Amino acid sequence: METTLRGVGVSHGVAIGEVRHMGTAVLEPPAKQIPAEDAEREQGRARKAVEAVAADLMARGNLAGGEAQAVLEAQAMMAQDPELMADVERRIAVGSTAERAVYDAFAAYRALLAGAGEYLAGRVADLDDVRNRIVARLLGVPMPGVPDSDEPYVLIARDLAPADTALLDPALVLGFVTEEGGPTSHSAILARALGVPAVVALPGAGELTEGTVIAVDGSTGEIFVNPGEDRKAKLTAEAEARKAALAAATGPGATSDGHKVPLLANVGGPADVPAAVEAGAEGVGLFRTEFLFLDDSKQAPSEEKQVSAYRQVLEAFPEGRVVVRVLDAGADKPLDFLTPTDEPNPALGVRGLRTLLDHPEVLRTQLTALAKAAEGLPVYLEVMAPMVADRTDAKSFADACREAGLKAKFGAMVEIPSAALRARSILQEVEFLSLGTNDLAQYTFAADRQVGAVSRLQDPWQPALLDLVALAAEAAKAEGKSCGVCGEAASDPLLACVLTGLGVTSLSMGAASLPYVRATLAKYTLAQCERAAAAARAADTAEDARSAAQAVLSGE
Repeated sequence: METTLRGVGVSHGVAIGEVRHMGTAVLEPPAKQIPAEDAEREQGRARKAVEAVAADLMARGNLAGGEAQAVLEAQAMMAQDPELMADVERRIAVGSTAERAVYDAFAAYRALLAGAGEYLAGRVADLDDVRNRIVARLLGVPMPGVPDSDEPYVLIARDLAPADTALLDPALVLGFVTEEGGPTSHSAILARALGVPAVVALPGAGELTEGTVIAVDGSTGEIFVNPGEDRKAKLTAEAEARKAALAAATGPGATSDGHKVPLLANVGGPADVPAAVEAGAEGVGLFRTEFLFLDDSKQAPSEEKQVSAYRQVLEAFPEGRVVVRVLDAGADKPLDFLTPTDEPNPALGVRGLRTLLDHPEVLRTQLTALAKAAEGLPVYLEVMAPMVADRTDAKSFADACREAGLKAKFGAMVEIPSAALRARSILQEVEFLSLGTNDLAQYTFAADRQVGAVSRLQDPWQPALLDLVALAAEAAKAEGKSCGVCGEAASDPLLACVLTGLGVTSLSMGAASLPYVRATLAKYTLAQCERAAAAARAADTAEDARSAAQAVLSGE
């Protein structure tokens, strides 16, 4: 008998196949005492296991490339955290085995993160994965992970660690479903990059029986358990229709009546560029420069290294627009040489532009490197600051850009509600705005973007979030300046039409989403998009906002 479940759809497409579950978690090591003379040997075992796991994560990152590489390199740094290792060695010195010491040290650190208000819940999932890998290596057992199978399947997991998601084989893993996570979690972002249909935040996903046939609709978030032939045929036909529409839609982004909406790509570095170019990106709307700084958490990369990496991306888009976000460090992206370790709530502390203004030499070096990287290239370089709160922030950033001799447009990201509310004031100092809807939702609703339990508040269809987008877009229009969206909201084709109707002037997303958004925008006029936007803002819930917009665009 067919039944329907609903989670949060985070990656477009349809997958139909048998359920396979992620391997179970590593068992808790026994708590047994070791003789004092064995402590040094056990400490050596622990260090070797940590180094091996860190090396494996780095190797996986090199294979995956792009955004996945940055995530996995951050995990490798977590494995090698000196404070954690010191705690492990202390526990061994008083009688713990290496595996038990690792287990207990990570548990203590996990508790500290949870006590910090759970802002770092996403890092907690990554921390658990690192712990499991180290303990498994010490115990000499296989690391739990993606199941072995010769036949394609739909993967079910409580959550997926970045190391697993990054190297999924789309030929075998038709799609995946997780109990936890949200639309902006690492798993969701990497699923979109892979082009694998995915649904997250599905309560009870782990109760689906191994071998059961399910159909996953990554667009709607629906899961059909034991789907009938009619359901399979309908979903397959819809998927084929979408595929045909994607193939037919080419060229620059625009509505059916010719209103231009440039479609840009989010990239983490040079490795993401080929996919963006192949998908027809008109430029880069968000170049996350963090990847370069994650190579070594102890010091900033040299100016020469930065110039080389930036130039590779700039050269890929001659005559195109490339929007670079300067280093966004702090909170869930700590760097030893920059960010404080004793903040009670890092999300509300020194992160983003605040960090850079506290370390002007790091900002100056990055801006100088960008200026040198763009020399002689016919690219339209734009540089923006993360976590801008007010006009004072915007002026400080613009002044730093001018002092570095940067010949580019200077912009501000709108990720804090105050920036949306006072957008006209901020635009007196900078030339464009870019909405980071992931963090804007997080701060608007006090809802951590990595916590599945509050994923409904991370839904970019929330009318309050749409109101803030509209405020920023209206302010930019009044000032004769541009206002783009580079958060995950832009990757939803229907929401892309609503954002266009709200006055957003460009949309930036993962390369895999570009064809979907291009094809959907081309079906509707600007007036239809505006009516859909008004209907969505008039709703009271995210679900009602989506339904209202859909009704307008479908002519109901």
